[in-house]
Amino acid sequence: MQLQRLWLTDFRSYPSAELSFAPGLTALLGANGEGKTNVMEAVGYLATLSSFRGAPNDALVRHGEQTAVVRAEGEREGRSLLIEAEITTSGRGRVQVNKQRLSRARDLLGALRVSVFSPDDLELVKGGPAGRRGYLDDTLVARQPKLDLVRSDLDRVLRQRNALLKQAHGKVTPEIDATLMVWDAKLVEAGEALADARADLVDDLAPVLAEAYDQVAGRPAHVQVTYQAPWREHGLAAALEAARTDELRRGLSLVGPHRDELMVTLDGMPARTHASQGEQRSVALALRLAAHRVVTEATGSPPILLLDDVFSELDPERSAALLAHLPAGQTLLSSAAGLPPGAEPELVLRVEGGSITPG
Repeated sequence: MQLQRLWLTDFRSYPSAELSFAPGLTALLGANGEGKTNVMEAVGYLATLSSFRGAPNDALVRHGEQTAVVRAEGEREGRSLLIEAEITTSGRGRVQVNKQRLSRARDLLGALRVSVFSPDDLELVKGGPAGRRGYLDDTLVARQPKLDLVRSDLDRVLRQRNALLKQAHGKVTPEIDATLMVWDAKLVEAGEALADARADLVDDLAPVLAEAYDQVAGRPAHVQVTYQAPWREHGLAAALEAARTDELRRGLSLVGPHRDELMVTLDGMPARTHASQGEQRSVALALRLAAHRVVTEATGSPPILLLDDVFSELDPERSAALLAHLPAGQTLLSSAAGLPPGAEPELVLRVEGGSITPG
């Protein structure tokens, strides 16, 4: 899978931009605030229809405009690929793949895959469990797009079930009890399917993660991941029954995949609390590399690797280790401090004053 050209119209800071990419490593260089990350974000948007920076769609449209367009040409499995996305400040945008309009955003998944490395990745290790659950689910969908439906179903069921629990105000009428049983059954179906998929993914990630950590850290260490879902021992239905009184009292769903944790340990201790910041950065990089490799193995094609100013947060040793162990495939690298030692891009693009030029 490769991207060859990208066009931006009123996307973020760009009134208009057109650029080409090399088959291997392309470096985007420029000062902070010039728009390098915006290019990365546009590529990521075409893969997921969301911003890897967590920005809402209206923030992606250039100030003063109502619509932005991101368009890219590439190749997938020997065939031409054209993806066009229209982003609006209000309402639904439009997406086309090879001139065929998609009726659902889910239909885009798998057309283009990306793996994103950014300075914010440290939160994968230091932050709360929601970020690690998101990491697992994004990786699941990248290697099996149909699991996005399971994730969406779970989110919908939780919204409806939580609304019902709040409505009950701690008291169960026959009508609420009957409705809650319906939502319980739906939560069990979607929740156990997603948790099973997560657990299988963690089993696949574990050996790859250990190898990736050794590579980027430059020293051996015992890094381990464990999927923690205590309710799986007896099943979600039994866990929901046991939690019923507390859930009604608090008006909230208290057990299920939305409360599970991906525990990451380094030499037997929680990396979140016991690892140094340098070790945490190595763990975060290893998590991203492991996910990239697992998706590549499952799909037979490496995702496009987006390295968004990641070297600004790494010491020279870790930068060199990451560059030395970049996976095969196409990589886009952005940097405000020039090229790190060891980087040998096929193409360098200078980003300055709203323009992108070879250089």
